Amino acid sequence: MQPVIELDGLVVRFGERPILKELSGSFSGRAIGLLGPNGAGKSTLINTLLGFHKPAAGTARILGRDIRSEARAVRALTGYMPENDAFIANMSGVRFVRLMAELSGLPREQAMERAHEAFFYVGLGEARYRNIGTYSLGMKQMAKLAQAVVHGPRLLFLDEPTNGLDPPARRRMIQLIQEIAGRGDVHLVISSHLLRDVEECCDQVLILRDGRIAAFCNLEEERRANRRFLELETRGSSEDFIRDVERMGCETAVSSTGRLKLVLPDGLQIRSLYELACARQVQIRRLHHKRDSLEDIFLKAMENGHGRL
Repeated sequence: MQPVIELDGLVVRFGERPILKELSGSFSGRAIGLLGPNGAGKSTLINTLLGFHKPAAGTARILGRDIRSEARAVRALTGYMPENDAFIANMSGVRFVRLMAELSGLPREQAMERAHEAFFYVGLGEARYRNIGTYSLGMKQMAKLAQAVVHGPRLLFLDEPTNGLDPPARRRMIQLIQEIAGRGDVHLVISSHLLRDVEECCDQVLILRDGRIAAFCNLEEERRANRRFLELETRGSSEDFIRDVERMGCETAVSSTGRLKLVLPDGLQIRSLYELACARQVQIRRLHHKRDSLEDIFLKAMENGHGRL
């Protein structure tokens, strides 16, 4: 399978300040979530892949096309829904989306036809002749999605697609994104500060921290994996208990609330934990199964600063 995005020692600087620091990796997900704290480099990475920032070193490839030497081809293959509004307020929605389609390389007549189709697709067909300046926030978000998909891109960048939406509008946006991803002919990169959005839409996650890749994981594999993840609330001196549990092959961690988190190895039964607790005079007050959530993965990446590739 051809990688969707390849990063090859990618470095981006603003003046003397490094923003992206030698990013390398190959990503082939149907929908890739891009996460990281403010200032991590998410928007800079998207803008660099789209050709808005010139790399100081290294390069990247989109569906096999080099962003340095094949920038025009890359733009024809990609659609972009920016976080911030970039409309011509006194232009009707359909005229604006037609303009975006023409800028993406479609002939004028085909661009107009596709603009109408895009507006009906996102649910704004009745409002397509209104000036964009009269649109509500939710309508503007849908119009941004319409202009991103109008020319039939093979890779779609969505930057904070549910930003500011009320619950019904957010649900509609998520459904559209899931529908696009489910078709299989378009790949997506979704940058969001809402972990829930990424968890609902993406099968892979790339986490940035301080301009570097902090973690990369396949959510589908994480969801399929039957990791025996337990959380225990105990009473009594637990140091010896934890040490013995680790000798039995468990991965352990103590949360900020004092609860003990365990990943059981294959073959170890929960009954063995109770027997060990009894021998160590530790009382297990509460035990429940817990699987790694995206929040767990994200927080671990922020703590460790590195992850799987």
